[in-house]
Amino acid sequence: MFKKILLILTAILIVSCNATKPVIVTTKSAPVVTKKVPSRSNKRTNVAKPIVKKIAIAAQDKEEDEVIESTSRTVVSNDIVANYIAQYKDIAMSNMKIYGIPASIILAQGILESGAGKGDLAIRANNHFGIKCHDWTGESVRHDDDARQECFRKYGEPAESFKDHALFLTGRGRYSRLFSLPKEDYEAWAKGLRSAGYATDPRYPQKLISYIQRYDLGRFDSQVLGTNYTPMENQVQSVRIVSVESYNGDVYVVQKGDTLYSISRKFNLVVDQLKQKNKLSANTLSIGQKLIVN
Repeated sequence: MFKKILLILTAILIVSCNATKPVIVTTKSAPVVTKKVPSRSNKRTNVAKPIVKKIAIAAQDKEEDEVIESTSRTVVSNDIVANYIAQYKDIAMSNMKIYGIPASIILAQGILESGAGKGDLAIRANNHFGIKCHDWTGESVRHDDDARQECFRKYGEPAESFKDHALFLTGRGRYSRLFSLPKEDYEAWAKGLRSAGYATDPRYPQKLISYIQRYDLGRFDSQVLGTNYTPMENQVQSVRIVSVESYNGDVYVVQKGDTLYSISRKFNLVVDQLKQKNKLSANTLSIGQKLIVN
């Protein structure tokens, strides 16, 4: 009898020991959960880094760039505006001599309407003055302006746009009174364009006057008129005269920040063409280097 009782107690003890084993296994799994916590924290830290970097870049760009908003919203640097002036100043002065439109007004309208050549219409259609189709029979593009998908004129090259701008103003009676204004009075011309209906923006004259004064565009009027000129005191300080004169019709002088791609875009070339013209084997440039662009 005693042996039977001893066997039963031994069996109960063995079963009891086996039942405790799952509890031990459960407690060992707990650290697996805790290991995931720091890994999630690390992921958050990695995501935050590029966000901070983007904010820093945006703040830096804001100091150097400006927004030009007319037929499209374009962000450009002062150097891009200066290069635009250098590229088209001769055409503007020539049109002033032929058609009587102040070169300062032509350039200011070109900067504003084309986003210094970087706006949508300038790139897609070589349209630098935001001229809509009206009675136009040539090629055209659609672009959102005062209304959706309006018709705008398309040109083969920017020079055609500058000529058509002159013909547009001289060929329509509503602009005729502008030509009785003094050629050096760019403020009167700017206000006259708005009152004649060239633009619907009430601040259009102020925008033109701002560009003329900031980039000292009145000097080109004086060159055509043969008069003495006093440089503006409040022109953009970061734009040196050498930047404005860096393009003479055949040769472009490389400025700080220029690349082969950016220069090719300015002169409607592809990078390979630019490299072939200048017999370049590499893509590196140096400030002051002269490049053939015509």
